[in-house]
Amino acid sequence: MKGRIKISSALISVFDKTGLEPIIKKLESLGVSFYSTGGTEAYIKKLGCTVTSVESITEYPSILGGRVKTLHPKIFGGILNRQEEAGDQSTIKKLGIPQIDLVIVDLYPFEETVFSGAKENEIIEKIDIGGIALIRAAAKNFKDVLCVSSKQDYSDFLTLLEKNKGETFLDDRKNFSLKAFAISSNYDSVILNYFQENNKLTLRYGENPHQKGEFIGPIKKVIDKISGKDLSYNNLLDIDAAINLMSEFINEKSSFGIFKHTNACGFATRSNTKKAYIDSLAGDPISAFGGILISNSEIDLETADEINSLFFEILIAPSFSEKAKNKLLEVKKNRVLILLKKNFSLPKKIFRSCLNGSIQQTRDNHTDSIEDLDYVTNLKPSKNQIEDLLFGSKISKHTKSNTIVLVKNKQLLGSGTGQTSRVDALRHAIEKSKKFNFNLKDAVMISDAFFPFPDCVEIAQKEGINSILQPGGSINDHLSIDYCNKNNLSMVFSGIRHFKH
Repeated sequence: MKGRIKISSALISVFDKTGLEPIIKKLESLGVSFYSTGGTEAYIKKLGCTVTSVESITEYPSILGGRVKTLHPKIFGGILNRQEEAGDQSTIKKLGIPQIDLVIVDLYPFEETVFSGAKENEIIEKIDIGGIALIRAAAKNFKDVLCVSSKQDYSDFLTLLEKNKGETFLDDRKNFSLKAFAISSNYDSVILNYFQENNKLTLRYGENPHQKGEFIGPIKKVIDKISGKDLSYNNLLDIDAAINLMSEFINEKSSFGIFKHTNACGFATRSNTKKAYIDSLAGDPISAFGGILISNSEIDLETADEINSLFFEILIAPSFSEKAKNKLLEVKKNRVLILLKKNFSLPKKIFRSCLNGSIQQTRDNHTDSIEDLDYVTNLKPSKNQIEDLLFGSKISKHTKSNTIVLVKNKQLLGSGTGQTSRVDALRHAIEKSKKFNFNLKDAVMISDAFFPFPDCVEIAQKEGINSILQPGGSINDHLSIDYCNKNNLSMVFSGIRHFKH
């Protein structure tokens, strides 16, 4: 097998000795030499094994109350040297640096110490320096060194020792290296969270009242709550969804959105804020009850008067006139009003918990533009239709998939959100539009992904919809295109899918 190395020496330095004994005894039976320090050194000696102290190698004592023990070139040279590099081997031989094939290290229990309610000085002392450096060094040099960084891996390592009689292979070492980097990454995250206490916001509750919730991050760089009760977990998710969509309209005319469960249930762009609000509300006045409202322009007194009759959770805007603010709070003093900061920026990467870890991705920063459009049908959309299609594309991008968005005159008429079938999403959007008395004649349809069959196009055409935007990319694209050509519909491809799970 590739990269076979016989373990001849091991550096062992652990805080928690649980489960270590059988590994020590197995390594000894295989003729492995031990290097250690402090409590681990004493533990190995107690088991009747010979161990060389780190201090005798470095010729330097443990100093600063144990803060500096293993941090020495002779230790890290023993771990980081490359066995295939003649220069490395000449250097360690010349300087009397021992070759270290195995590193067994754990980390001080920082998180446990924080949760114990310990004082700050005790917590600080549990920030591991030497241990994290040893783990990084050994994990980096996995070509030559195997790193065991947690007692959770002792059983697997012991099995490996017994199976291979003290030999390790490249795949084994790389596997343990990945585990080590995961340990170090999580450890750093926990420390970061601790020091971010000033950036921690305790939420009213989590997703449900019986759950606790916290926000960690510099939230005031994006929003500033100027009135009302504490925010909840769900509030923040809705605020996030609202701001992400409105960020597409920052430089547009007055735009107003109403959100429920992270989806826009109403959205419109008009000549002023009041009109934008009225037409946004018209999109779904039922769902708007208890919703999250957001505007890209100042809330003036006229708009505040109009909004006052609606029960809402939160109103977000870049500014409020003094009269508008007084009017809104006069009716209900605990209304949550939030200032949206100018020139705010959102992270380039998105993180999400998944299984027993997390997943990450780059933010979807692509906004469909006229330059992206591929005119795939005989009939081309008009200027107004293109404007509506691009308007709807922004909404579709920030709506749960599968989604279909229906738009006319820069007003959201209806959307099918989070459906398992694209046809169901369209039917839902049509049903909502009709429920609130919208005429779908000359409306446009936007889909967040391609049509595998022409059924959606056919349904849309029968409702009077006459222009469509979709990303394209299906092997059956021609079926939808053919239907449009036969029935005098225009369709454009954007070339970009905007799923939102």
